[in-house]
Amino acid sequence: MSIYTKSCAATIAPFSASPATGKELVAHAIHDHSPRKAAAFVRVNCASIPRELFESEFFGHVRGAFTGAVKDRVGRFELAHGGTLFLDEIGEVPIELQSKLLRVLQEGQFEKVGEDRTRTVDVRIIAPTNRELEDEVKAGRFRQDLYYRLSVFPIEVPPLRDRGEDIPALVQNFLAQATRKLGASAPRLPPSQVKELQSYDWPGNVRELQNVIERAAIRSRNGHLEFGLRATSTAPARATRRVGPASNATPATLDDLKEFVDERG
Repeated sequence: MSIYTKSCAATIAPFSASPATGKELVAHAIHDHSPRKAAAFVRVNCASIPRELFESEFFGHVRGAFTGAVKDRVGRFELAHGGTLFLDEIGEVPIELQSKLLRVLQEGQFEKVGEDRTRTVDVRIIAPTNRELEDEVKAGRFRQDLYYRLSVFPIEVPPLRDRGEDIPALVQNFLAQATRKLGASAPRLPPSQVKELQSYDWPGNVRELQNVIERAAIRSRNGHLEFGLRATSTAPARATRRVGPASNATPATLDDLKEFVDERG
């Protein structure tokens, strides 16, 4: 996947990564280590917005601008003023809206739907995509001028299996988050368990790692973690299989859940 980053009276950052390689972690790191860290970090999933609502989602609208616009709405660009706008899956923006997106990136100006007033905005844009935008340009699905405008500071984020040296720090962070939510102390990870995590190929990337750590924290006993990264079936008719990203640990039993509730509430 690619991540694009720049500032305009907008900023854009392109960034390449597979889905769930930790693109939002990278985006948050950029935001948190910048002068914009005290302002808003606003996330938009471009792939989930209905085609007819893109303009309103990005720029807002005024009451009566279209059927269903019963009140004024602030768009995501305005919400992110002074901060960072994370445009996830930028390649999904419809071609007919791309010229308006290009304008706000170049000039830092936009109008709400149904309003003549021109507004000025100052945001950093971080725009990841799992599409090859150069191919999208050749196919006529993505504007070439917008592509060049986005390609200010491209960042390539490889899949987790290719950056095992990042795993210990990610694990400590996810473990601290999970135990804090559970009101428990973080167990110590012995080197053998770190090695176990580094030897797994993480088909679900960072999101899978986070889920595995949280599950292990929930099921931990006496400070011991079990990750269950390799599952085997005891049924004779079934071959041993490698578990996929959605089910990479042995499921908790009802007794496990009851014990957890009894211990931690």
